[in-house]
Amino acid sequence: MYTNRQLLKNNAKTIVKTAKPSMLTAAVIFLAVYLLLNTLSGAVLGVNITTDDVQQYMHYYLEGNFDAVLRITQRMTPPSSAYLINALISVVIYILTAGFLIFIFNTVKNVGAVYANLLDGFPLAGKLILLALLQGLFIFLWSLLLLVPGIIAAYRYRMARFLLLDHPDMGVTDCLRASKEMMKGHKWECFVLDLSFFGWYLLAGIPYVGYAVMVWTEPYINTTFVLYYMALAGKPVIVSPAPSEPTFY
Repeated sequence: MYTNRQLLKNNAKTIVKTAKPSMLTAAVIFLAVYLLLNTLSGAVLGVNITTDDVQQYMHYYLEGNFDAVLRITQRMTPPSSAYLINALISVVIYILTAGFLIFIFNTVKNVGAVYANLLDGFPLAGKLILLALLQGLFIFLWSLLLLVPGIIAAYRYRMARFLLLDHPDMGVTDCLRASKEMMKGHKWECFVLDLSFFGWYLLAGIPYVGYAVMVWTEPYINTTFVLYYMALAGKPVIVSPAPSEPTFY
């Protein structure tokens, strides 16, 4: 089965523009929390390194005074508790991202999306974390062979999280197996779909300006992939055309 990439993207644009409640508003809420958590993460890991610290480090290093070098290094290194807190923040961001996908799923399915869906990933936190760990482990193990097998593995399990969010009662390993079956013959197609968003990814990566771009790209790209998942799962979504209006994308 071949999925029409342009049709998926056009349908995603229509959904983002016409969704009620507004998907763009949901994106603003999500990104505001995301930015706050990222800022907190930076503050937790941040260490005030002065020019004097650097100069002393180099001075003691060149002198061969490695005990002093070690003391300065320890002073410039965040405590282990900071890494733990940062890991917890990363987990919260991952779960909130799942909640944003649940909002998109509910919008696409027309089953009553609400902004509170952004928190709906937390009841699935255990499964989401286990899925991410197993998925990462499998991709890492395949990557040990060479880069290409690792990339193939990443696309093999690409639909696992979508399956879990669409079927919360599924087991984690079942999601991985189902994704493997679903992606047979579609890995290259999914890769090309990713590449089609490359320009948007670049714009979203621009400091400060990127956050404004992400208000559009987060719902647009994620909705496209939810529609892609629905197509692979044999659940095509019928989208009514959006009202005609000028566009800039």
